[in-house]
Amino acid sequence: MSEKWDKEVDVLVVGSGAGGMLSALVAARNNADVLIVEKDKLWGGTSATSGGGIWIPGSDQARASGFEDNLDDAFTYLRGLSADNVPDENIRAYVDNAAPMLRWVTENTQINYIAAPYPDYHAENPGGSPQGFRTHLPLEFDGRQLPTSDIRTQRFPSPAASLFGFLQWTFAETTELLYRTKGWFTHLCINMARYWLDWPFRFTSRKDRRLTLGNALTGGLRLALNEQNVPLWLESPLKDLVRDGDRVTGAVIEHAGKPMRIGVRKGVVLAAGGFDKNQGMRDKNSPLYPTAQISGGVSSNTGDAIQAGETIGAKTMNMQSAWAAPVFYVPGEDRGRLCTIERALPGCIMVNQKGERYLNEAASYHVTGQLMAKREAEHGDASPSWMVFDFRYRHQFPMGPLYPLIPDWAQSGQVKLILKKARTIEELAEQMGVDPAGLSATIAHFNEHASKGEDPDFHRGQAAYDKMYGDPRNTPNPCLRPITQAPFYAMPIYPGDIGTNGGLLTNAKAQVLAEDGKPISGLYAIGNNAASAMGESYPGAGVTIGPAMTFGYIAARDMTGSNA
Repeated sequence: MSEKWDKEVDVLVVGSGAGGMLSALVAARNNADVLIVEKDKLWGGTSATSGGGIWIPGSDQARASGFEDNLDDAFTYLRGLSADNVPDENIRAYVDNAAPMLRWVTENTQINYIAAPYPDYHAENPGGSPQGFRTHLPLEFDGRQLPTSDIRTQRFPSPAASLFGFLQWTFAETTELLYRTKGWFTHLCINMARYWLDWPFRFTSRKDRRLTLGNALTGGLRLALNEQNVPLWLESPLKDLVRDGDRVTGAVIEHAGKPMRIGVRKGVVLAAGGFDKNQGMRDKNSPLYPTAQISGGVSSNTGDAIQAGETIGAKTMNMQSAWAAPVFYVPGEDRGRLCTIERALPGCIMVNQKGERYLNEAASYHVTGQLMAKREAEHGDASPSWMVFDFRYRHQFPMGPLYPLIPDWAQSGQVKLILKKARTIEELAEQMGVDPAGLSATIAHFNEHASKGEDPDFHRGQAAYDKMYGDPRNTPNPCLRPITQAPFYAMPIYPGDIGTNGGLLTNAKAQVLAEDGKPISGLYAIGNNAASAMGESYPGAGVTIGPAMTFGYIAARDMTGSNA
């Protein structure tokens, strides 16, 4: 066998996001010879750009916080939200293995997570948790433990998950800055000083070596992989999978500009992300989310691994599905910026191109993105929609790339291109291309009820999730305040996504299935390479990376035949 391969390993992992790296680490700890290949010149995938949260029912961390979860409740909750074509056993495999996966991670790496009082997105549904403690957030990680070459090639956080595009922060620090609580400026100065005084590294890289959120997760995994001597090849895209009968025996990888045939003794794990940036695949599969440019996914997510699986006879499922989200788009940037918090804060609304509200702005970003996309498909007036806010909001809170306290004239030129500002609502409407009378009527109606903390039209601020991102200082409703203080502002916001989540059909062991429904031996898919166990739903913060890591853990254990 070795004669026909340029290199032979036990396990080949395609993609360097959290799911792929964890799968590689588990396999390596089970004495497998492992190679990770990454298409891009940077490692970490979409995971590195994310908040790093994972949705884990029944964890040790939740129990330590006093929350006794019930796995049957968690299954009921997910089953009620997921698409009908997702098998029960896939959902059950996730629910049963998520907590053991997290326990393995904390015992075998320097990564630490805390269970957060972060409500499920549909906590009112059967089995949902209004208290939270299923979403887990990573603690910061000292990137100075990594070689400087690894830090320089780690993917930066998303602009929406960092300050000024380079300074990393925790969720607690985000809250502190958002509400400018006591000590916020001192803490910001300390973090800025720590960043700028990181000499001599600061002279050669903009990267912050205090790693938080998704950078902390992927940084911790990279350190553990280094300790196991697992190589990670950058700029090494997958070209083809090699199938012999009913088994995948290897893959063709382009490395150092040349094709290399990599043989595998145990299996290939496809963990290379969705087809976020492949416009042709979007045109074919995702009519509700058609635009690759504004997707929040990373530029290397072009669906290569999904297509390679299809070429050798793998079946796909739910290819129309995506992790929907409202996004801001700053001209010249390579992706959209996820809008998570801003919509729930008091003093703003979202309107369509007629100047009408059409949704609960404070709903989860997946629900909001879905409603925006459906509105655009049915009425053609929601892409872009507009976030409208007043001076009080502008002074207090961020709005996507628009920072508070920094004067309008000091914002970046590209941000100023998309920002609208006027002395009156009518003048603002004209700049937006919206009917002035319609927008004025919408805001007058909104203000009348917001002054009493009510939203009879869309019930903003009633659900547990809505309130989590509202301003607790604002009463009687943390999400509602009249829009009254001139000047008035507007910024375009689009129905987009943070990645596609339809892909190769897998079973409860993460094995890829052929068109006849039987597993293709030696081939596994996880993360957005696989059709998500969540179907077209988004049950809570962390149901993207949580399943990717859990099924990566399952796949590695299945390949290596070990329970370690």
